[in-house]
Amino acid sequence: MDIQAEKIELAKLLLNTNNPKIIQSIKQIFKKEKTADFWDELTTDQKKEIKTAKKQIEEEKSSDYESFMSKHR
Repeated sequence: MDIQAEKIELAKLLLNTNNPKIIQSIKQIFKKEKTADFWDELTTDQKKEIKTAKKQIEEEKSSDYESFMSKHR
């Protein structure tokens, strides 16, 4: 079934229900979907640190947790 057919089927189900719990649940799903991406809530410094860490991992300039911890125990 294609996406348009799925949407029509969901619309039919919604229109035919009188159950307020189902309607509220569907509303909650859409509210959650509209929430901002956590990335947008990070500070510039936090984003910079994440990008730096990602670059270090890609360049294999990182170590795994156990190796790091073994040096500091």
